[in-house]
Amino acid sequence: MSGPSARGLARPGPLLRWGLPRDPAASSHLAGFLVSTVVTVLLVRAFLAAAGYPQIGGGGLHIAHVLWGGLLMALAFIVLLSFAGPVARPVGAIIGGIGFGLFVDEVGKFVTSDNDYFYEPTAALIYVVVVALVLLGEVLHGRRPHHASEYLAGAADHAVAGLAGGFTPRARTQAHQLLDQAGDARGTAEVRNLIDVVQEDPDELVNPIDAVGATVVRVTHRIVAEPWVPWVTIGALAATGLLTVGRGVLAWWGGADVPTWIIGGLLLSGAASFLWALRGLIVVRRDRWAGYIAFRRAILLSLLVTQVFLFRIEEWSATIGLLADLAVLGLVAAELSQIDAERSGRGDARRRRRPGRDNLRPEVR
Repeated sequence: MSGPSARGLARPGPLLRWGLPRDPAASSHLAGFLVSTVVTVLLVRAFLAAAGYPQIGGGGLHIAHVLWGGLLMALAFIVLLSFAGPVARPVGAIIGGIGFGLFVDEVGKFVTSDNDYFYEPTAALIYVVVVALVLLGEVLHGRRPHHASEYLAGAADHAVAGLAGGFTPRARTQAHQLLDQAGDARGTAEVRNLIDVVQEDPDELVNPIDAVGATVVRVTHRIVAEPWVPWVTIGALAATGLLTVGRGVLAWWGGADVPTWIIGGLLLSGAASFLWALRGLIVVRRDRWAGYIAFRRAILLSLLVTQVFLFRIEEWSATIGLLADLAVLGLVAAELSQIDAERSGRGDARRRRRPGRDNLRPEVR
């Protein structure tokens, strides 16, 4: 048995038995938190470098930005603990992400005896922390599908906000979609009746994470409709792999002041990422899905392993490679989404029939 009904009959895990359902929108909130963290770190570093590293304070006092980070994280906690329903979570995620970015940017001061903000491995340490949080989010939300009762709890959570402020058509649609995913879970009919009696209201607090995410998805899907994008994706993956291996070789040849295991890890992970990209290039002509899955694995390997070593060797200059990997990952994710839509009959027929694409993208049967 499969589908929502089967999920509803499945035995709930320990988290559910303890009263800890996962939020179906948690992945979006966590992404907003981590993106806010990374953007904050990069902007702070860029601003301080451009301004000559000014300090707030005087007379022996220095108000470090780690303090502002702590205040913003406290503000995020206050927001998240003060309001019921899902509306406050995206705002809390962004405020908390900015605060955490200000906090973690000063990690060099707290792992060195002389409070060295410019401690060389700082970039790698920050990157490792972000990667660890990404993996933690994957463990919590990416490895196991949501139980039907979790979708039902999500719909009831929407009803909490609706009872207080009403529903816009979009909010009501989201709540009904969660109910549809809940299937026949106990309490679905009652929650549906509750949602149906919530009054209409045109006012809604914009979800900044969803707004940005929808824009990114729309742009990337528009981009992947162009016939040259697959070749650019393949070329970017191959170039990134080669450049990564090349950087490692040059660092070793030039006697870089880094441990040997860093160079070895860079070479091995860079080579593995390149081989995955090469595998994707070989199979993409006969199987688009398998080819782009291989591309995605190549990028994830680069993001989760190779970039850690690069940040240790080149510090902040490795950010360019990180941004390139993220851009290519977005294109690959959009392409996989389009392939899935074509397989299920939801794809744009014009896109499937565009001249010049058939050689690289055979029709999925």
